[in-house]
Amino acid sequence: MTQDPAPALPSGNCPVQSNHLPSSELPKSSNPRDRAVQQNDKGTVKAVTPPGLQQPSPAQKYRNWLSTVSLAAIKNSVKSNIGLAYRQISQTVQSPDQTPYADLYGRTKNNLAEDSADKAELLPKPQADSGTPHLSDFPPQPAAPPCPPTLAWGIHITTTSSSSTKRRAASPKPSSPPPAIISSTSPFPAAIDEDNLYKAHKVSSQNTYTPISLVHLFSFAFLAIVLIVQFFFADTPSIHSRTVKRYSPTSFSPPAHIVEGGTCESPPPFPTEHPISRPHTMALAAEAKRIAADFEISDTDLNKINLEFVQQMKEGLAKNATNMSQIPTFVTAVPNGTEKGLYLAVDLGGTNFRVCSINLHGDTTFDIVQSKVAIPKELMVAKTAKELFSFLAKQIELFLREHHEDHFNAHIRRRQTISTPEGFRDEHIFRLGFTFSFPVHQIGINRGTLMRWTKGFDIADAVGQDVCKLLQDEIDILKLPVRVAALVNDTVGTLMARSYTSPGKTSTLLGAIFGTGTNGAYVERLDKITKPMDGEFDNSTGDMVVNTEWGSFDNSMKVLPSTIYDQILDQESVNPGIQMFEKRVSGMFLGEILRIVLVQTLKTPAVSLFSGLEIASTAPLHATGGVDSSILSEAEADSSADLSKLREYMKTSLGVSAATVEDALAVKEIAHAIAIRAARLSGIAIGAIILETGRLNPGASAVPAPKSTASIVEDVKSLNLAEAASATVSKLANTAGLAVNEDEIVDVGVDGSLVEFYPKFEEYMREALRTLDGIGAAGERRIRIGIAKDGSGVGAALIALVAAKMEKPLDYLIPLKGKLDEIKAGIS
Repeated sequence: MTQDPAPALPSGNCPVQSNHLPSSELPKSSNPRDRAVQQNDKGTVKAVTPPGLQQPSPAQKYRNWLSTVSLAAIKNSVKSNIGLAYRQISQTVQSPDQTPYADLYGRTKNNLAEDSADKAELLPKPQADSGTPHLSDFPPQPAAPPCPPTLAWGIHITTTSSSSTKRRAASPKPSSPPPAIISSTSPFPAAIDEDNLYKAHKVSSQNTYTPISLVHLFSFAFLAIVLIVQFFFADTPSIHSRTVKRYSPTSFSPPAHIVEGGTCESPPPFPTEHPISRPHTMALAAEAKRIAADFEISDTDLNKINLEFVQQMKEGLAKNATNMSQIPTFVTAVPNGTEKGLYLAVDLGGTNFRVCSINLHGDTTFDIVQSKVAIPKELMVAKTAKELFSFLAKQIELFLREHHEDHFNAHIRRRQTISTPEGFRDEHIFRLGFTFSFPVHQIGINRGTLMRWTKGFDIADAVGQDVCKLLQDEIDILKLPVRVAALVNDTVGTLMARSYTSPGKTSTLLGAIFGTGTNGAYVERLDKITKPMDGEFDNSTGDMVVNTEWGSFDNSMKVLPSTIYDQILDQESVNPGIQMFEKRVSGMFLGEILRIVLVQTLKTPAVSLFSGLEIASTAPLHATGGVDSSILSEAEADSSADLSKLREYMKTSLGVSAATVEDALAVKEIAHAIAIRAARLSGIAIGAIILETGRLNPGASAVPAPKSTASIVEDVKSLNLAEAASATVSKLANTAGLAVNEDEIVDVGVDGSLVEFYPKFEEYMREALRTLDGIGAAGERRIRIGIAKDGSGVGAALIALVAAKMEKPLDYLIPLKGKLDEIKAGIS
């Protein structure tokens, strides 16, 4: 059913002033709501503003209201209507389909009664009326003054929900009159029109009027003030909040180019001696990974390096003055484990001089006795070679008197009773192997001229002289039963020591050192050595041990990997452009490479390596050559979560105290990459020699040497050092050997701190071997790698043994014949 548009809300719900028409002059009507003034049994007067009268302007209403309302009245009105307004809003929201004012007056009744007796009195509710009142129901009345804030104000709300509007319009009115809300003590003298009060919610199909109390306006104003305050003071820091640094924007540039890295500060709850963590950026971890990637060698590059290695080996066999010298050693045989006898060895390799005697048992085992003495510094820079070599001969005499007294005394007795040189028999003389770790030009198995001094020695008189003869002359002056039988390179000694102690039927192909330096010596066919060789040698075996001097491989840098750190190391070294392979493999340089990397990284503040730590200028980290390569082994071995052992080791090795876990992780990753590269390059050197000799090819000569049944003996003396060396074979090699025929095994002896102490160094070498063309996984399984200890001692003695076998009959009389010639010359 279509309803008439709702008229303007009458103002009868507002109190009127005393100048309105008196109740006696208002027209009478049968309808109670048509009466202008009615009086209940309590004497309360209420007025009704008839519809149709013109409403004053808003400005006029405000002026009229302001002249009649006091501040006290406003306070009382607000206080008494807060509950009314709240319940009105709640009811409107919760039950929008009900006419809110019917229930509202019931709740208001209770509220006023509880507040005070003088605030309001109850009035009987008006009778219910059916339908919506028409405009004609309201008689004309004078304009009412503006409503005070105590009562509801009408506000026009447009709605699009016609069904909801109709339901509200059809809602019945209450059956009883509403209570009076202006008591006799109210500051407003006028009464309130009960009819307009009930019709405050006048609705139609298109418009709805909802009363809003003054508390709504106050709430809206308060909310607006709060929002304004928050808006203008949003950046003001809280009094009790901590200041936190903002993160810098993420940069997609390489970590090394980040200008300022964001930090996350999280101080420990209490001071610690060794902080686990400190403010660090992600740039440190990223930079460590980037540096580690620079040291990686791809499988393709490995094969390129291997091919070049083989090529330079062949060049060294054909001519002199090449990168790899391929020096013939004049040793034409290797031991097979059946050798017996007592031999001497001396080692002059640095600041110490070692003398030892080796007793070979003939069953791949031996005993060793040794002594070591420091060389006086004044002798290292003596004016003549005689001063140094006489000191060495004297140490040999003292060793014989102490450890071989019976043999030495017997020799003295024989020497005093003989009258002819024939009295000196061969078995009475010790053969001695002389390990001389300085550059020499070898022209025979026991002949070699000194090219230059190194390692702090500087005796100009000795350069160009035969070092074996210099030592032998001083031994003869002391009349010792000793003959210098062989000039020994320590790498050749490693090959000889491994060949004597290796298990199985095949002899050792290669001896290699991966320690302070790196080098290799292997058994080569004589017919492949085409360059001229000076000196005499036994060619009956068809083989010769060759000293590769592979530390100088690829000095021209055709295929070797190179980083900026390698270039800095080479420029700062005493021999730039030389020993380029050794500078990437040996322990002398690996620690220095790590040091250079760390120093260069410290120059990039954004990386935050050792951030906030004070490192002394005298610390090993800032000293050229100050970092030992042992830190690489320590870093690899420490697998703890906090890397406590590595951080503790960094105190002494680097001079860095209180390093964090992040620092240690970076050092560990970089050190690992440097060591892996060294191991893979070492694998290339081994693989190149195996491929060049053709040992993996069917029918290739393995230099078989028959071994006695004693070589199988497992009961070895407790002092036998070679037993431990022979047993020191990797699990990988042993496992691989189980599936390979013994005749197909290629034996390799290795020595040095890297291969012995760096975890998994052999495993990384084998990974490289498996990637090489011509070897692969099948060839790698045939390679047996074992530790060969004390090449400069045991190996030198074994070379002396081999040299003794090469001597011609009565060669032992040659030194005595020389003495007789000198005597005759003196007499004449």
